[in-house]
Amino acid sequence: MARRALKLASLAAATSGIYLYGNKFLDPNDFGVVRVGRAIATTAVITYDYLTSLRSVPYGSEEYDFLKSQVHLRSAERLRELCCANRGTFIKVGQHLGALDYLLPEEYTRTLKVLHSQAPQSTRQEIEQVIREDLGKEIKELFVSFEDTPLGAASLAQVHKAVLQDGRTVAVKIQHPKVQAQSSKDILLMEVLLLVVKKIFPDFEFMWLVEEAKKNLPLELDFLNEGRNAEKVAHMLRNFDFLKVPRIYWELSTRRVLLMEFMEGGQVNDRAYMERNGINVNEISRNLGKLYSEMIFVNGFVHCDPHPGNVLVKKCPASGKAHIILLDHGLYQDVEIRSNAAAYLPQITQLLNNVPRQMLLLLKTNDLLRGIESALHTRASASSFLNMSRCCIRAVSTYQRSKSHSLYRRAQISLTEALSLWQINLYELFLWLKGSQLGNWVIALLSRMHHSMY
Repeated sequence: MARRALKLASLAAATSGIYLYGNKFLDPNDFGVVRVGRAIATTAVITYDYLTSLRSVPYGSEEYDFLKSQVHLRSAERLRELCCANRGTFIKVGQHLGALDYLLPEEYTRTLKVLHSQAPQSTRQEIEQVIREDLGKEIKELFVSFEDTPLGAASLAQVHKAVLQDGRTVAVKIQHPKVQAQSSKDILLMEVLLLVVKKIFPDFEFMWLVEEAKKNLPLELDFLNEGRNAEKVAHMLRNFDFLKVPRIYWELSTRRVLLMEFMEGGQVNDRAYMERNGINVNEISRNLGKLYSEMIFVNGFVHCDPHPGNVLVKKCPASGKAHIILLDHGLYQDVEIRSNAAAYLPQITQLLNNVPRQMLLLLKTNDLLRGIESALHTRASASSFLNMSRCCIRAVSTYQRSKSHSLYRRAQISLTEALSLWQINLYELFLWLKGSQLGNWVIALLSRMHHSMY
């Protein structure tokens, strides 16, 4: 009897092994015990490295600083390998860490930034599975054509170009099939591991990262929320005729599948593309500053991921105007700057660990915008800073007027606002003259007059 049971168990194990080996939908990396074990092992190795490598070295010495940098680098590489192996939520959090130049050592941010280009891709079979489950139809029933190679792949989803049966060209954003089920478990695992690290290193202050993931990840995994954000920002900034936001096709959208109007263009930091297509880089830089200043200081609803892949530019053949196309509306922050702009300014001088988390996202957004300006060589015009200053003045003045019950005081605030805006316009004119041929000629003439007098 025992021998027979053993034979049956062996046969079952062999059959299961063959099935798992041959089933393309199953990946050993997706098994909970593998993911948990890998995360625990990586955390343990990193912790041990920090505990032992710096133990016998005098704090503050050159040797200590050198060894600390080496430990940072080794730990960052281990963390990157963990993110690549566990994928999904881990890559998303790793990408977020890579953008925290304000808080993390340079060894971490430099190493983890590469995760933006190492996002996994779902197979054709996995894509078909998600569409079948969410829309109840096969790809060939919905689309005349569907490109297998994605336009782009990220940690949570990928985007394909397709043509609907009625001839409309669309962008189809499809969530990786396993992310939804794994995300809550991954966040719980991270929380437990970070609590353990906090016990060992009391100065470790990154528990907020898990709190942010808990709050933001469910929003980013709900594509219907992304669609609503897209429509909200399009309506909110409708007065900017240079801004284009893809239209959402709600009849074929779900929490895991989002169908949008297909829009293409060059990345906003691609100066060569703009020059080839006759697009004024200074105009793009200026309009980008207007766009984000309006979101941050006036509306308080901010697109928090303006990396070049999500901000495209294209010249309209009909009008000749350059459009800015804003993509990926999964994560927005409702900030309170529009009503508390003045109150935030003193906090910037404090340690960044005490800055509200929304501010960190705004600082990250500011860095991305400055990076785009550097790539376009438009920083000298200071247009984005001037536009941000205008919006800030408008926001503070609006707040002050709302708190004032005196007609005279409100008129005084409006006069001060107008004067401040006039001063900015005057300074902008000065910068334009300084950078123009006419300005150079005037400066040279004044210089010659000055020398002739002496």
